[in-house]
Amino acid sequence: MEQKKGMQPVRMVVIIAIGAALYGIGGLISIPVFANTTIKPAMAILALFAAVFGPIVGFLVGFLGHWLTDLFAGWGVWPTWMLGSGIVGVAIGLFGKMSKDCLSKGELPRSSIGLFILLSFLGNFIGYMVSALLDFIFFAEPMDKVITQQLIIAFTNTIVIAILGTLLLMLVAKRNKNSQNLSRDEQA
Repeated sequence: MEQKKGMQPVRMVVIIAIGAALYGIGGLISIPVFANTTIKPAMAILALFAAVFGPIVGFLVGFLGHWLTDLFAGWGVWPTWMLGSGIVGVAIGLFGKMSKDCLSKGELPRSSIGLFILLSFLGNFIGYMVSALLDFIFFAEPMDKVITQQLIIAFTNTIVIAILGTLLLMLVAKRNKNSQNLSRDEQA
């Protein structure tokens, strides 16, 4: 039987729901650093889901998860920042293809870790720059405030993802490597 490329739709919906819930609820655990700006360890969850399942899942986990955080945190829903989190997910979601699916092979070489961190920085910088500019345009937020938010978020999120996200990816690579070893043992 031929295996189809891509993810089954039902599986994708379940993965997105789990990822968005984990990222959204996890986003409630944060450290305030500036006006409506926090350091969220949950960014590592977004990065994990995006890196493992790709840009579509990454966008939806980021967008919907950020919506959940905003909804339950009590500071109002900010669609512009939801979009920024979605863009972060898309950028990190490129990891699988760009790293030649190293995780599925049970590998995570240093070059892939560097790529993961670079994609997280680019996603955070560009994604939240879009958010900042849209806040300035649509909500008349002061430009210096939104740019300060964007810079703080881009750098702190990258640090969180570089540390916690890389650890999560290492665990996934190790699990996949162990699964391959089990498969080889069963075939022998």
